[in-house]
This record gives sequence, structure tokens and C-alpha cells, in this order.
Amino acid sequence: MTQEVLLTLKGLQFDQREEDSDQIETVVVGDYYKKNDRHYVLYEEMMEGFGQATKNRLKFSEHMLEISRSGLVNVHMVFQENKKNLTSYNTPFGQILIGIDTKKIQIEEGQENIVVDVDYALDVNYEFLSDCHITINIASKPSSSFSLS
Repeated sequence: MTQEVLLTLKGLQFDQREEDSDQIETVVVGDYYKKNDRHYVLYEEMMEGFGQATKNRLKFSEHMLEISRSGLVNVHMVFQENKKNLTSYNTPFGQILIGIDTKKIQIEEGQENIVVDVDYALDVNYEFLSDCHITINIASKPSSSFSLS
């Protein structure tokens, strides 16, 4: 795995009250490293309508994923199999208390990519919002060499 990676985040929410589900996909370039048997990915994200970037850090190992965001949005989310974690999600529009009840974390590690799949239930202010699934694909960034003919 190279240090510079292409990160694809796909999120899917299943709302119990509606038949349709919402899927969100983000693709960004980031930096990857591994330290003490834990994987790290660092990347920045811009929110539409704001000039300030949000710094993101993914940290994961077997059965655990942490997502930390700082800047315009501030949150530290912890996903641990068969455990519910509460956190405060701070946005420019206010603060929200969210609960993350993680059902499953699966990590598949290849030579040129890593895929992290997480199934969890999401609560907002102690009320169930939806069942969710996130897939994180971390792939070595292809070299940008090309030739003119």
C-alpha cells in the first residue's frame, strides 16, 4: 500500500418509515500509514458554501473504527462491534447527540487496497433514526504518468 491513497466512502441509510434508502459517496485523496497494528488515513474535505476545510482521520483495527473530524465540523465517532457509543456532533448549525450501535465491522486487507464494512444503528438525541451501512475503500493511488503521442 502506498502512502498516497484514493479513499472512497459509501454510506447507506435505511429509514424504517420510508421504502427508499439514501446513498452518499465521497471520493478523496488521502495519506495512509500503519503504526502499532492500526491503520490510519488522513484527508481533508470541503463543505459546500464554506471556505474552511474539515480535517478527517480514520483509525481502524480489528473490530474497531474511529472517525475524527475537526474544523467546520467536530466529532469523534467510535464504532466497536456489539457496543453502543455516544458522541457530540458539533456543526456550524448546532450540536447533536448521536448514538452509534455497531453490529458488525469487517476488514479485508489486500496488497493494494483495504475495504472496511460497518453495519450500525444511528440514534439522534436518544431516538432511533436509521440502520446504516458504510463501506470504506482505501486503494493505492495510481501513478499519474502518461505519454503524449
